[in-house]
Amino acid sequence: MKIGACIVLKDMAKLENQFKTLNDNGFTVCQFISWNPTHWTDENAEIINGYVKKYGIEITAFWCGWTGPCYWNFYEGQISLGLVPAAYRSERMKELCAGADFAKKLGVTDVITHMGYIPENPYDPNFAPFCLAVKMVARHLENNGQYLLFETGQETPTTMLRCFEQIGMDNLGINLDTGNLVLYGKGNPVDALDVFGKYVRNIHAKDGFFPTDGHNLGKEARVGDGRVDFRLFFERLKEIGYDTYVIIEREISGEQQLKDVIHAKEYLSKLVSEIYGG
Repeated sequence: MKIGACIVLKDMAKLENQFKTLNDNGFTVCQFISWNPTHWTDENAEIINGYVKKYGIEITAFWCGWTGPCYWNFYEGQISLGLVPAAYRSERMKELCAGADFAKKLGVTDVITHMGYIPENPYDPNFAPFCLAVKMVARHLENNGQYLLFETGQETPTTMLRCFEQIGMDNLGINLDTGNLVLYGKGNPVDALDVFGKYVRNIHAKDGFFPTDGHNLGKEARVGDGRVDFRLFFERLKEIGYDTYVIIEREISGEQQLKDVIHAKEYLSKLVSEIYGG
């Protein structure tokens, strides 16, 4: 099991420092996150590949964002996030395919995104068109030899499973965000493995608390300080045979973010050593 952290591309001029910081703190793997398609150029791919080699940081997955509005709550989020809103679907499909092509230049096979609030009701008139859109993107990735990963959060585990069954592609997978299942009030990450464990290809280690009102997500917390039972989670991961990557995600900024990431690395490394051995 390799424990990593996130690298977020916002400014190419500041990107190298993120690779260096991970290396300085003993990390060897990361997820690479980008929301800006203008950054997905051949020149930037060459530069990033140089940083990967220089600092010995493997990119385990490319987290692909998309343009347009995005609101991280239970109301505006319904009509703004991912491929679910029909108004933004066509353009975001193109962006996900372009992001996958960029990831291929980085030698990355797993492409992650948030799909939005997938309808819980399979008879919802938006469910079938959404699934068709995902299938078209997945086919593009299949031609690239890549997997399309849904990040958990905005849907229940059963809804995600139903969506996979409806789409029927072999290159669909899951980036299980432990904290998101709690923050969105959609489930428990340990129990979720019973539903869709076979699809999990990458993990965000994040912690937090359940929502306390019907409009806003719950509050994120430092790993180990929230409601996620990481010991039970890793025990269940071992039972289902998962032993690849766990990527720490701490969605704050500034010096405290790095402190919390380092704390999470120590906390999770101890658990992994106790449960997996070595």
